[in-house]
Amino acid sequence: MEIRIGIAHTPRELSFETNQSPDEIEQTVSAALTSGTGHLSLKDNKGKLYLVPVAGLSYVEIGTEESRRIGFVG
Repeated sequence: MEIRIGIAHTPRELSFETNQSPDEIEQTVSAALTSGTGHLSLKDNKGKLYLVPVAGLSYVEIGTEESRRIGFVG
């Protein structure tokens, strides 16, 4: 699952792959926005932990689980 996170006042987005389901990611983002923790935390496939301040969060894009096609399609 590909995740893209936009951070306010930053020209680049944070992008990584995770094994979590779209529902788990949505629940984690919603919980971070409603709770008073002040940050969103997600792990990627390699075990890296990403902490993003909720105040600077612009958007979270949750990709599909569809695998990428290789070669010519048609």
